[in-house]
Amino acid sequence: MKPLMLHGHERAITKIKYSREGDLIFSASKDKQPNVWYSLNGERLGTFNGHNGSIWCIDITWDTTRFMTGSGDNSLRIWDCQTGKEIGQLVTNSSVRTCSFSYSANTAVFSTDKALGHQCEMFVIDTRTVDAVLSQDDAIRRISINGPRISSILWGALDETLITGHEDGEINIWDMRTGKKLNSHKGHKSQINDMQFNNDSTMFITASKDHTAKLFDGESLMHLKTYKTERPVNSATISPIYDHVVLGGGQDAMDVTTTSSRQGKFDARFYHLVFEEEFARLKGHFGPINSLAFHPNGRSFSSGGEDGYVRINTFDQSYFDFRFEY
Repeated sequence: MKPLMLHGHERAITKIKYSREGDLIFSASKDKQPNVWYSLNGERLGTFNGHNGSIWCIDITWDTTRFMTGSGDNSLRIWDCQTGKEIGQLVTNSSVRTCSFSYSANTAVFSTDKALGHQCEMFVIDTRTVDAVLSQDDAIRRISINGPRISSILWGALDETLITGHEDGEINIWDMRTGKKLNSHKGHKSQINDMQFNNDSTMFITASKDHTAKLFDGESLMHLKTYKTERPVNSATISPIYDHVVLGGGQDAMDVTTTSSRQGKFDARFYHLVFEEEFARLKGHFGPINSLAFHPNGRSFSSGGEDGYVRINTFDQSYFDFRFEY
């Protein structure tokens, strides 16, 4: 497996995301410019210029026409994918930590940090009316979060609910229309860093600082599986074609310089979805892996690390021939 190494960022990668067809890969980092690349050959297509702070979250519509970024410069921006131009900007009271388009892409949700005397809040906006003078007051729904801040977010089935992962490890389901909490589950002991659905969006996997990744039912929040490691898990993703999950992480960024890559355990780890057993590891990054994503066809996966590199790993034939013994 020879990876394509994409180096267009000066600082740590925070998020990577494929377009629905898988031909493009979008990357965000702690520098100010999100990038877009061709996933086939790693060629950089362009950058989205305008932010003045770290980019914490990105999302892309299902038809790859619009791109959304949330940043530490207290703004959420929506861009035209074809031209790279900014369509609309929404100024917030604090950093935008999470963002996600709904399946129809007519609405989007984002959440802000608890900072400077402002509560953590979740906003739902209509993306069809986005323009340069958009404000928080234009939101369709505004939900104030009294407890720990939201650290990851997903849209539930039929765009009717929102699933949020919090700093204290709690997972909540919210009714999009009323803004009320429908279900709550203490999924982890520590912060949830990432949540990703499986291929048909019936289950989702969470990655947490408590050294585990867990699989949950998308509607009932029933806990199904646990994948244990000996380090914080920053991201986890599910293969669209096999019962495989990939976990990535390492220690906190502040400890990285004191550890060699051999000891730091910065490899991507493969587990069987059902049996919870680890069957492979893939080395490569010189720091913790912050984001993972499978290609929609399941034949490759990408990882973004603290070292500023995005690595596209295409699987060898032996991966497809492998059969788990049971």
